[in-house]
Amino acid sequence: MSARSLDVRGRKVTLLEGGRGEPLVYLHGFADVHGVAADFQPFHRKLCEATTVIAPAHPGCAGSDELGDGYGTDDVVFHYLEVLDALGLDRCDLVGHCAGGWIAAEIAVRHPERVTRLVLIGACGLFVPGQPIGDVFMHSQPERGVDLTTLRSLLFSAPDSAAALRFFPDGRGNLDEDVRRYQMLRFGSFVGFRPPYFYNRALLRRLYRAAMPALVIWGEHDRMVPLAHGEAYAQGLPNAGKLNVVSGAGHATPVEQPDRTADMVIGFLRQARDRAEPQRAKAIT
Repeated sequence: MSARSLDVRGRKVTLLEGGRGEPLVYLHGFADVHGVAADFQPFHRKLCEATTVIAPAHPGCAGSDELGDGYGTDDVVFHYLEVLDALGLDRCDLVGHCAGGWIAAEIAVRHPERVTRLVLIGACGLFVPGQPIGDVFMHSQPERGVDLTTLRSLLFSAPDSAAALRFFPDGRGNLDEDVRRYQMLRFGSFVGFRPPYFYNRALLRRLYRAAMPALVIWGEHDRMVPLAHGEAYAQGLPNAGKLNVVSGAGHATPVEQPDRTADMVIGFLRQARDRAEPQRAKAIT
């Protein structure tokens, strides 16, 4: 894994890169690289065995410059199109988790020509009646000033698991990680701070535009973004197939079940590439 800064029209974007093979751009969530951790976690490292993973930090997160006061989802989508331009990527595989999944879905419906294959893991972004997305802003306030049990319950299947306590410990944690947690919440407030949180009503009816091969993965016990949202994504994306549910995981599926989640992503990418090869060869001849 290597870290570097990318200049995107005068803005600094922090990047982590690793692996070999075709490029995969990964957009992070809350319990994730850049959202808390400074480096790739087991999930990302396993992806690096099969592809070149490029993980930019969202605006204002982990050293990336902010976009300015008052920006929203549209601004973030254009920002990431400019990131792809700066990376020299006309097309790429796009994987997004949590809020990063929402941004990935918005890019895929607006600019499907830029996305070869799409993977959404516990993605926010949809408005599903009667199934509101959890209030991560309220739960991020420690009870009695030190206790983050309710936030861990929102993001993890077991709030007292080692993974949950590592990413959101009670009391004072590592200062750099505390800053990244705050920055990720600040980014979330720009794109999703309007109850019910983290949604775009128009996105569901636009999913038909994202006709590339797609994979939708959800944690069985996701209490932040209910399973109904995963079902809506799987039904709305033309080439997603069935919803893939990971047992023993909550919202932080890549952290709680890294090997199983990475295996799903790698298997999907390989199958999609194998199916595309005969079509590509036929088009050439």
